Amino acid sequence: MKNLSRLLLAMLLVLGISSVNAQDKNNPWQISIGVNMVDAYPTGAGNLYTGGGYSSETIFGEYFNATDHWNILPSLSTISVSRYLGDGFSLGIAGSLNKIDKWGDISSNPDMTNKVDDLSYYGLDGTIKYGIGEALDWGVFDPFIGVGGGYTWVDEIGAGTINGTLGFNVWFSENIGLTLQSAYKHAFEDYLDTHFQHTVGVSIRFGGTDTDGDGIYDKDDACPDVPGIEAFNGCPDTDGDGIEDSKDDCPNEAGPAEFNGCPDSDGDGIPDKDDDCPNTPGLKALNGCPDADGDGIADKDDKCPNVAGPAANNGCPWPDTDGDGVADKDDKCPTVKGTVANNGCPEVSEAVLKTLNEYAKTILFDTGKATIKKQSAGVLNDIVGILKEYTNAKFTIDGHTDSTGSDTLNQKLSESRANAVKDYLVENGIDGSRLSAAGYGESKPIDTNATSEGRRNNRRVEINLVK
Repeated sequence: MKNLSRLLLAMLLVLGISSVNAQDKNNPWQISIGVNMVDAYPTGAGNLYTGGGYSSETIFGEYFNATDHWNILPSLSTISVSRYLGDGFSLGIAGSLNKIDKWGDISSNPDMTNKVDDLSYYGLDGTIKYGIGEALDWGVFDPFIGVGGGYTWVDEIGAGTINGTLGFNVWFSENIGLTLQSAYKHAFEDYLDTHFQHTVGVSIRFGGTDTDGDGIYDKDDACPDVPGIEAFNGCPDTDGDGIEDSKDDCPNEAGPAEFNGCPDSDGDGIPDKDDDCPNTPGLKALNGCPDADGDGIADKDDKCPNVAGPAANNGCPWPDTDGDGVADKDDKCPTVKGTVANNGCPEVSEAVLKTLNEYAKTILFDTGKATIKKQSAGVLNDIVGILKEYTNAKFTIDGHTDSTGSDTLNQKLSESRANAVKDYLVENGIDGSRLSAAGYGESKPIDTNATSEGRRNNRRVEINLVK
């Protein structure tokens, strides 16, 4: 009784939707009644929840093997109702029942370890279809494709599905036809297998009334609730200007077709209803308003109507405090003249880099240590002064040693000395995010380590620009 109740519920929903919406007669309805065939074999699923009898076939394998794999209830077992939405699309709902004796490789054969026997099958599905035949104006042969979803029960197992549909109608008359379709039903839950459901049935199309009594059926009447004329597909032309009301911007006042029946008081070629300045000639691009300075902003919205400026600044030019050609809003150094290429900030030249490194090479450290000698304070302050002139530039501080001592010791010492210089610069006002420090030990000599002078040259700190 529970399974029968499910089918009755599905049927009532289908018929209920038809009844509720039947008063909207702008589009025809289609009812299809027939039989359905359920087949899990071509999907490659077919295990029916237990994991046994799994089909090795790929999708569409033995797709037309009705004898071995199709489950057919020898009675009317499906009903569907669809409503045409327009442009080839229709929305429908279908209810179906079946009896399952075969599922993939599993059947009711008593000799099989895994078998199915007299399982009930119920489905309730909604589908949006697109009529290919209608789009191509084929008439009698009307193929369609569809997509949708629903809920399917097999015995006590139920789950939602997403469906893909392919089929066709063959119309014997304007209202009667034959419908065949195949739906691929992919379950959202592992406990319900993916499967195919094929249907064949008789279809009836109906609908078409004349609500407004103008002699044009609602399904062909663009204005079914208002009497109109055949020339405008049932829509009225109240002012008699040759433009139907739905396309007439001034339906109660006759006017030229050029402006859809509306006046143009200022003669600027823009009808008053679209003209933001209907009494002053203006530009079409600005909805009929003038633009004295030609900056693309209507005078009524322009805070500097006689001086061109960007819309982002309400029609006024952006300020450029330092006069370097980069507006303050884009200038990362708005009070210091720079270059456009460097976002309004001064660029670090090769000469500046050379000066920085001449200073850096004179920084002195205690022997074998990373502590900076006091006499280097002056040159470090000179370096601070230069870095403060280039507030958006980033630099790397590189430490180097000679080859005296072990590689490990030299590497550690070079890193410590580079970080000592970085720390000094940060403590004296340089943003730490602009600086990085690295040590290279004895790996990058600039002179020979065979002489005391060469080793002295190799013991150095370099400051380089990060590009």
